[in-house]
Amino acid sequence: MTEKLTGYKGEAIVALKGSGVKIGDVIRITRDNDVFEGVLMPRYELADNKHIVIKLRNGYNIGVRVSPNIKIEKLGVGAKPTFSPPPPPKKKPGLPEVAIVGTGGTIASRVDYRTGAVHPAMSARDLYSVVPELSDIARVHAEILFSLFSENILTEHWTEMAESVAKYFSKGMNGVVICHGTDTMAYTAAALSFALQNLPGPVVLVGSQRSSDRPSSDASLNLVNAVKVASGAPFAEVVVCMHDSTSDRITSVHRGTKVRKCHTSRRDAFRSITITPIAKVKMNNIIMLTENFRKRDVRSELFLKPDFCDKVALVKFHPGLDPGVLEWYLSKGFKGIVLEGTGLGHIGKYMLPSIKNVIKNGLLVGMASQCIWGRINMNVYDIGRDLQNVGVVPLEDMFPETAFVKMSWVLGQTEDVEKAKKLLLTNIAGEISEKTRFEEW
Repeated sequence: MTEKLTGYKGEAIVALKGSGVKIGDVIRITRDNDVFEGVLMPRYELADNKHIVIKLRNGYNIGVRVSPNIKIEKLGVGAKPTFSPPPPPKKKPGLPEVAIVGTGGTIASRVDYRTGAVHPAMSARDLYSVVPELSDIARVHAEILFSLFSENILTEHWTEMAESVAKYFSKGMNGVVICHGTDTMAYTAAALSFALQNLPGPVVLVGSQRSSDRPSSDASLNLVNAVKVASGAPFAEVVVCMHDSTSDRITSVHRGTKVRKCHTSRRDAFRSITITPIAKVKMNNIIMLTENFRKRDVRSELFLKPDFCDKVALVKFHPGLDPGVLEWYLSKGFKGIVLEGTGLGHIGKYMLPSIKNVIKNGLLVGMASQCIWGRINMNVYDIGRDLQNVGVVPLEDMFPETAFVKMSWVLGQTEDVEKAKKLLLTNIAGEISEKTRFEEW
C-alpha cells in the first residue's frame, strides 16, 4: 500500500502500479467486453485485494474485479477526493446567541478510507457551514475544544467542558450545545449536571449514531433541534437531544442525570430512565412534557464546581465475582466504589468481609441496581440490611452510570466520607426521584 494508492494491495495494486495512476485520476478500465470510466477512489485497509473502486459520472461508486486481461488507462489527472465544506451562511442580527462546542464523535466525523471507520474530522465551524438552517435559529459561535471518540473522554475532559460552558455563559450566550460521541454521552451529561449549577440557560449535548456523510445520518436534525433548544427552551438544565424514533421528525430532550444509551446503532438509542423526557422538538416547535424543570433565567449566577475524583470504580456484581476485586481497588488508592448489585440492591453474602474491610479503610461504597427501571430497597432482605450495617449507602433510583459519575463528583468536592455520604444522597440535578413511576419501557 502506498500513499498514492491508499488502501490498495495484492492483485489490485499490481494492476494499478503498472498503469502509473494514482488516487483522484480519471481512468478507463477495460475488462473483456466491458469498459468503465471514472475517478479512481481510495479503499480502506481491511478491504479485499481483488477490486478497484471508481466513481462513475453519475456519482455512484463501483468495484471492478481484477482479472488477467484487465487494462487500465489514465485519461486525466484529478484531485484526491477531499471534503470541502461550503462557506458558512451570514449571521443574522437579532437572533439568540448559542455556542457550539465540538468534542468529537460521529456527529463530527467522516469516513476514514484507511480503516473504513469514521474518525473526528470536522470542526464545529464545519458543522455550522454544512447545516445552513442553523443561521435561521441562532447566531452561532463555534469552537473545537478537542476531537475525541467518547470512550477516550476522562474526568479531566468533563472539567474542561464545564469550564468552557461557564466561559460562554459569562459572555452572554443564551445556551450552549456540546457535540459529543454517543457511547459515553450520558456519563458526560451527568457530570455536567453536577458541575454546572444554577445555570442561566440550557446546556444541550448532541450526537449522532450515523456520520454526516451517510444518507441515513441523524446528525443534521439532532444538531438543528439542539440549537433550537439551547436558544429558546424555557428550562435551564443539562440535557441530551437525540432522535425520538427511527423517523426524521422528532427529537427527545432528556434530563442529563436520567438518560441512557439503550441501543448500539438505532437512531433513537437514547431513553429517559424512570421519568418522561423533559420535552420533544417537532417541526421546529419545542413541546414541553413536564412542568418539573428549572426555569431559564438570564439573571442566574452560574456556580461552577468542575472538580472530579478519578479514583472511583463501578463494579458490576455477577455470580462468582471475586471479592479480591474490591481489595485491589483499595490497594490502588481508590476513594469510592459504586456496586451494581442485583434486584433491590444485593450481592453475594460471601462479599461482605471484603466490603466491610474496604469501608473500614476509608472507601465510600454505594449500591445501585443492575435493573434499569425501579428503585433499590435494601431493607427487604437480610443481605441488604447487612450491607447497610457495614456502611454501604443505598443510592435510591440512581442507575449505575449516574451513581458512578455523582460519586466521582462528590469525592471531587470533599474527602470527608461522612460529608460525601450526605452529598451523595442530596438531590442535586434531578438524579433522585421522590417516587418511582410505573411506565412501559
